[in-house]
Amino acid sequence: MKKASILDVVAKSGVSLATVSKVLNNSPTVRESNRQKVLQAIKELDYRPNSAARSLARGSTGVIGLTLVTLQDTVFDGIVQAVNEYLEDNGYFLALSIYNPEKHDTEHVLFQEDRVDGIIVLSPLNEERYVSELERKGIPFVIIDNHDERTRAITINVDNDKGGYDATRHLLELGHTKIAHLSGPGHFMSVRQRRQGFERALGEAGLRPLCVTHTRFGIRSGFNVGMEWLQSGGEMPTAVFAGDDALALGFMEALKSQGYRIPQEISVIGYDDQVFAQEIHPRLTTIRQPMEQMGLQAARRLLKLIGGAKRNSSILLQPELIARESTARVPSGRSQPS
Repeated sequence: MKKASILDVVAKSGVSLATVSKVLNNSPTVRESNRQKVLQAIKELDYRPNSAARSLARGSTGVIGLTLVTLQDTVFDGIVQAVNEYLEDNGYFLALSIYNPEKHDTEHVLFQEDRVDGIIVLSPLNEERYVSELERKGIPFVIIDNHDERTRAITINVDNDKGGYDATRHLLELGHTKIAHLSGPGHFMSVRQRRQGFERALGEAGLRPLCVTHTRFGIRSGFNVGMEWLQSGGEMPTAVFAGDDALALGFMEALKSQGYRIPQEISVIGYDDQVFAQEIHPRLTTIRQPMEQMGLQAARRLLKLIGGAKRNSSILLQPELIARESTARVPSGRSQPS
C-alpha cells in the first residue's frame, strides 16, 4: 500500500497546502474548522509526516547544526545522542561540525543562514566570537557548557561549583583532611567552578588545600602530575579530587606504578562519569554529569527559539555523586587534625 503524502492530505481535506503545513506545525492562525478537516484527513490516511514534509511546512532546511571540539569524549557522545534522538522525533536532521584549530573560529561550514535552522554550540573554546557571529547572521542558537560568565546567550550548564563541593564533602565525610586538587586548564569556566566548590567545602571545614595543580586534560597529564608529586619528596595527600576522569585515571596509574594502593592508602575521585570510570580497577568514584538532560534541554530550547518563543531561559542542571571503589575512609594514623 502506497504511503500517504502531504499532497494526499491536501486533496482529502480540501484545504490548501499552506493550511496543512500550518496544522502540522501547530500554528495558532488556522481556523478550527480547517484544523479539524486536516486532522481528520491525517487520521483517515494514517499520514505520518517525514522530515522533508516538515521542512516544507516550515519553509526551512530541517537541519540543526551542532559544533564541538572532539568526538573522543563519552560525555559529549551522550549529549550528541540525546540531541539527535529529540531532533529525529521532531522531524529534524542533525549535522555535526568539529572544531578545526587551523581555521578561523567562525569559518564553520554550518554557520550559514541557508544551511541550518539553528545551532547548538557544545563547550566552545572561543565563545564570544561564536556568539557575535551567530547573532550577526540571525541564526538561533544555544550553548551547552559555556565558559564566559558574562554571556548573553541561552545556556545549558551543570552546577560545577556544587559538583566540586559534593566531591570534596564526600572525601571530608570519609575523614580526609589532607586533600589535593588535580585541576584542568583554568580558562574553562567549569574548571574554575569545580575548584571553587572544592575550596568552599574545605573552607567550611576549616581546612586549606594540601595542593592545587592545574594541567591539561588527559590521562598522560594526570600520570605526569602524579609522578611529579610522588618524586618531589613532599607530603602526599590522603585523598585527591581530580577535575575530570581522565586526570583521575592517569593519577591512579602513577600511584600504582609506585606501589600505592587505592583506596587503602590514597583515595581518588574524578568528575564526569565517563564510560571507563566503571570499567577500571578500582572502579572510579566520580561526579556524574547529566549528559542526556544536557542534550535534551538544549534541543528543546533551540526548537522553541526557532518557533519564535519570546521567553526562553537558560538552565542549570544538577550533578550526581557516584560512589564506587576508589574512595574509602582515611588510612589509620595518616589524618591530620585541622
